[in-house]
Amino acid sequence: MAHIHLGEGSFPLWALVLWTTLGVALVGAVVYRIRKGGIKTHQIALAGIGAAASFAIFQLNIPVWGGIHMNLTGLVGILAGPLLGALIALVVNIFSAALGHGAVGLLGANTLVNASEAIVAYYAFRTLLRMDWDIFPAGASAATLGLSAGAILMGAIIVISGVNGSALPRGDLTIAVAGLVGLNLGVAVIEGILTGFVVQFLASVRPDLVGLVDRTTSEESAGVTA
Repeated sequence: MAHIHLGEGSFPLWALVLWTTLGVALVGAVVYRIRKGGIKTHQIALAGIGAAASFAIFQLNIPVWGGIHMNLTGLVGILAGPLLGALIALVVNIFSAALGHGAVGLLGANTLVNASEAIVAYYAFRTLLRMDWDIFPAGASAATLGLSAGAILMGAIIVISGVNGSALPRGDLTIAVAGLVGLNLGVAVIEGILTGFVVQFLASVRPDLVGLVDRTTSEESAGVTA
């Protein structure tokens, strides 16, 4: 989904410093929360699987309007949680940049974009479940919301930063970036639907993987009582 595919030196120095600082601050806050609160064993396994799957599909780039691709960050956020989801976004971007997919100087910006997708997707999914949504629409909608947030943030980062060497005035750049964001929003719907199917399947075979043990137990208890 959303990912800044510009080369090295595309952003001015002040923008690189700004986004890198914010990215480091986010990762630092996540590491602090993990060290303070700990993580469950099954989340570590899910994080490893999620990172591998996200990295693999990350490399399947469609060369349209600078490049678009799915990255499964919404699914990763729902399964691994917002903290590990943010770290997975960092790891995937580091390895992708090492392969030339994304600039090293844009690691901070791209981590912010992809981490926001995982974080928003997680909290949206939990909120929708508390509103008694079914699994599929909750997973699909949450992933779509998360990926949409990442696409909008990506566009905002590019417009705020500007692009070195671009002959486009800021207004024309904004229009061009808006088209890219719109394209990513369309892909977000597709990836969101796929995520919904995956989450629904996992919930049917291993509800604990998506944090539905309490909900399943309460529904079974209600059935027995009735």
